[in-house]
Amino acid sequence: MPLDTTLQLLARARGLSAADLATAIPRAGVATVSAWLRGEKMPGREQLDALARAFGVPAGALLAELASTLDPARTQGEHDLLAAYRALDTRQQGALLEVARSMAGTRSRRRRRT
Repeated sequence: MPLDTTLQLLARARGLSAADLATAIPRAGVATVSAWLRGEKMPGREQLDALARAFGVPAGALLAELASTLDPARTQGEHDLLAAYRALDTRQQGALLEVARSMAGTRSRRRRRT
């Protein structure tokens, strides 16, 4: 999920407007926060930390999302696969991982009891 979508969802879930967020973010006005929410601009590290505090989430959650969008080694297929994985429930994710590991010829990290 793109960072702007994540920010939009968190803002909506917390009932925060761009103006509300702008008051909590150092050196960011309403226009800047609105641009972040539209994906037109990217917040800096200090602003990401402040956004995380405003949303009550770990900064790493926002930073991980940002890093995934900037990873030049990740193909579009990898982005699509990750998005599909995140849409699954926990049981489905486990099953998908088992299939992927089997196809790749790697062993599961989980030990099976016999």
